[in-house]
Amino acid sequence: MTSSTFLVHKAAVLGAGVMGAQIAAHLANAGIESLLFDLPGPGDDPNALATKAIAHLGRIDPAPLAAKDRAGAITACNYGSDLPRLAQCDLVIEAIAERLDWKQDLYTKVAPHLAPHAVLASNTSGLSLAALAGMLPEAVQERFCGVHFFNPPRYMHLVEITPAPRTQASLLDALETFLTTTLGKGVIRARDTPNFIANRIGIFSVLATMRHTEAFGLSFDVVDALTGPAIGRAKSATYRTADVVGLDTMAHVVQTMRDTLPDDPWHPLFGTPPVLAALVAQGALGAKTKAGYFRKPGKEIEVLDPATKTYRKAEGSVAPEVATILAIRAPAERFAALRACPHPQAQFLWAVFRDLFHYSAYHLAAIADNARDVDLAIRWGFGWQQGPFETWQAAGWTTVADWVAEDIAAGRALASVALPAWVTGATVRAASGVHAAAGAYAPARDAFTPRRDLAVYRRQDFPDPVIGEARTKGTTIFETDDVRFWHLGDDVGIVSFKTKANTIGEGVLDGILRAIDVAERELAGVVLWQTREPFSLGANLAALEPAIKAGDFAAIEAIVAKFQRTSQRLRSSLVPTVCAVRGMALGGSCEFILHATRTVAALESYIGLVEAGVGLLPAGGGCTELAQRAAHEVRRGAAGSQIDALPFIRTYFQSVATATVAKSALEAQELGYLRASDIVVPNAHEVLHVARTQARALADAGYRPPLPARAIPVVGKTGIATLTMLLVNMRDGGYISAYDFEIGRRIARVLCGGEIESGSVVDEQWLLDVERREFMALLRDARTQARIAHTLATGKPLRN
Repeated sequence: MTSSTFLVHKAAVLGAGVMGAQIAAHLANAGIESLLFDLPGPGDDPNALATKAIAHLGRIDPAPLAAKDRAGAITACNYGSDLPRLAQCDLVIEAIAERLDWKQDLYTKVAPHLAPHAVLASNTSGLSLAALAGMLPEAVQERFCGVHFFNPPRYMHLVEITPAPRTQASLLDALETFLTTTLGKGVIRARDTPNFIANRIGIFSVLATMRHTEAFGLSFDVVDALTGPAIGRAKSATYRTADVVGLDTMAHVVQTMRDTLPDDPWHPLFGTPPVLAALVAQGALGAKTKAGYFRKPGKEIEVLDPATKTYRKAEGSVAPEVATILAIRAPAERFAALRACPHPQAQFLWAVFRDLFHYSAYHLAAIADNARDVDLAIRWGFGWQQGPFETWQAAGWTTVADWVAEDIAAGRALASVALPAWVTGATVRAASGVHAAAGAYAPARDAFTPRRDLAVYRRQDFPDPVIGEARTKGTTIFETDDVRFWHLGDDVGIVSFKTKANTIGEGVLDGILRAIDVAERELAGVVLWQTREPFSLGANLAALEPAIKAGDFAAIEAIVAKFQRTSQRLRSSLVPTVCAVRGMALGGSCEFILHATRTVAALESYIGLVEAGVGLLPAGGGCTELAQRAAHEVRRGAAGSQIDALPFIRTYFQSVATATVAKSALEAQELGYLRASDIVVPNAHEVLHVARTQARALADAGYRPPLPARAIPVVGKTGIATLTMLLVNMRDGGYISAYDFEIGRRIARVLCGGEIESGSVVDEQWLLDVERREFMALLRDARTQARIAHTLATGKPLRN
């Protein structure tokens, strides 16, 4: 098997529990049909358990399915009568409970039915792959390994691949390629040690945090305030993460560490914390039972008080003096201040970091090939902005190492073992850490090692970077305060915004227009891509606020007209224009997407026209484009009256008037923000490569822009009346405010072509003029101005 020959036509997932069903869902997101197996159900339907699990996917938040209809790609099966169907499958993923005896029984049943080429993979989160492989026939062992997804599988980037003793090396390469490109994952190869990499380090960090919570007398809500975004970690922090994972699952992972790591110097820590054990015993297992460390009985979140064993309002916060320290931008200065500060919160944080650094360094050689694998595993699996070694290196490698060694010697650390010799060895000392231009430090070789050179990674022009790594910046064509136009050594130019949240102001508009002019003379295509998410949060309203307050609406209308010209230019350019999207693409940036020749969007792209939320409507050509698309759908279909356009108009209207944001790129296609010809890429790190390839292919095919639309049939007054009735029902039902109704009416006027007779034929400029006129009318309204001011001040919408 080679990385280019592993084709998955159909897969199977064994186990329809939380993880198994969601793995099947993500296979469906990638366009792969799967068989979801579980025990034969009672009664007349032997597939009842798996069928129920598939149905439940539609009720989970966040949604495992990127589009609801993808559930149709999952077939419910049972271990009783359906095992012969495994012969159809190229990949079989086992995802049942972490019991060796249960897995052995299942493997005995399924092994005879596997296709001779099929890969069997276990989703075990920490059991021995050698032990699991020993339960299989020798012929299957070469095609068996661990493939550990993180929960929830659609959203967590990490997958750990762990070989068993006889696993084919080529299988690992093929599987890594498949997981990376087809499922969009970040793959880390782990060693066959308990809990592998991410859980080994991450769960240790949780346990250390729990130990220090008690030692420093802090409450659970205060600890979550300290260990979330305040230090660059996930919003769910420590105890809320435990609730989400499931306290029974957490207890099981801890017990696994205790049972399988008897010689670990931190073994005394691997006991289930008393509060955790008590909650599990009571059946308070976290989010799935609606109570754990936290609960939400009404509108307010409550936190457990272990002293009284009752819940109280959660209102923990970071102490002001500690918040001041955490706001220090320079990591070295920040850590020095944290360690020196006597406040219990500061000492708690230093202790948590110190023990994390100590544990990670001590076990690096045993659990991973190099420091990069540990850092990326923690970032991708636990949602941290930096891994432990990156954090350490940024704070000053040698200084922090000295501090850790000092605390070990003084008995303040959780274990008395010394840091390994490589920490202060010549190789690491010369590089001031474990990450350098040459790669990441590998203790087994006492050298820095580059990233894995699989062909699949050539599709990532900019892989997820780690600190200290060499990174190309490309060649600049021109640069302004707002945009950079550059290339990667070929004839496809890349426009990247430099504004906060990549918002769009006049400088960005000028940069795009200039880039297209340059490209038409010198290049084959233009790609809009941002060096970091989001793609763009839309128009820069803050830049317009002074003109709004001054009543200089003529100046604003001139900018709106330029916005429309920029969108039109993206479509009329003589070279192909491609939007390369990942993350949020809202408002004006969605209008760019609507007009570009093509869009390449990561699966996790959240696209929408949200202007109604601030009392406006899309006026960068967005409404105009949607009206034209509705007319195009009518022309493409069977001959009929112009009223046939209303179903298409209504769909677009509902999305725009309610400021609907697609929850995936697949949903964006359903809503009409993306076209069927636009490309959805599972891995966000491949978006730029695919977009450049698309631009080049279009150019090679002799690309010409579409001709201007000169005869656009519109639904006029009849359409406006129909949409107004829809608004009346929403207003009278209490779904929208009186002003939302007025905004909706103006959106309807633009989409329907204005107050003209149904069936009238207009040109594109007519629609643009109507769009701009209705936008300006809203902007002059004090209620819209209040919405804009409130959103800028609070980041939240105002419903007035």
